Amino acid sequence: MSSESSTTRIVLIRAVNVGGATLPMAELRQIATELGATAPSTYIASGNLICSPPGDPAEFDRALERAIEERYGFFREVISRTPDEVRTALDAHPFEIIDDKYSYVYFLVARPDADKAAAFEEKDFGDDVRRVIGADLHIRYADGAGRSKLTAPAIARGLGVQGTGRNLRTVRKLLDLTEG
Repeated sequence: MSSESSTTRIVLIRAVNVGGATLPMAELRQIATELGATAPSTYIASGNLICSPPGDPAEFDRALERAIEERYGFFREVISRTPDEVRTALDAHPFEIIDDKYSYVYFLVARPDADKAAAFEEKDFGDDVRRVIGADLHIRYADGAGRSKLTAPAIARGLGVQGTGRNLRTVRKLLDLTEG
């Protein structure tokens, strides 16, 4: 499995199965297969796909974005990482973990501008803490993501890049699934 074309990827799709953007996971696996991915599997209905894409992973991610938009009529960013990249992000989580469901890695489509990242880290979001490390935003919500002003639109505006968050329980499960 050392060749790039057979490398397992954790593929995360932003904001599906919320707010009317319905994407059945069986159909996501089918689309991935149609695009040439092997061994596609999904975890919970929130846009988590594990597969081995053909060729360049970034090209697969863009093709998956186009296929979802063509089939369902909405655009959602696709962000993928290798299991090693996800494990590195998990290991880099800079905050004390009080409960996995309050601690998140928010995987970004690109590394944000350093000045924007610094300004975003200084912004007041109450007791929610956050830090940008590379192309990931780490968050520990004080009272959960649902009650926070640190929302997806606020993150995208503040950092200038889109992303998608997963709590640490989900991040760990996705890693477990790539190893099993």
